[in-house]
Amino acid sequence: QELLVESGGGLVQPGGSLRLSCAASGIIFSRYVLGWYRQAPGKQRELVAYITTGGSTTYTDSVKGRFTISRDNAKSTVYLQMNSLKPEDTAVYYCNSYPPGIVGDYWGQGTQVTVSS
Repeated sequence: QELLVESGGGLVQPGGSLRLSCAASGIIFSRYVLGWYRQAPGKQRELVAYITTGGSTTYTDSVKGRFTISRDNAKSTVYLQMNSLKPEDTAVYYCNSYPPGIVGDYWGQGTQVTVSS
């Protein structure tokens, strides 16, 4: 059984929107600070945003004002609402704890986001 399952990616035109979801299992979800990360081709994985157990949020500069991270502890799910998407947002998106390492070096399969006309 996968620990973290990301979904919601796809192909979208510039200026479009997507909502990513990450469903967790096997952990006490509410105890974790959770983050969304992304990895573009040929680049290192980077932090996009994180949300604390109390709901405070932090974003990397490139997505501020466009992306919104949220969590639903009852559903053990973290979300990333992405608006005004740009081609440079193209990447595989992953969720994990923040800092990463919810279980050792584990990462889920991620969900591909492609922004292209």
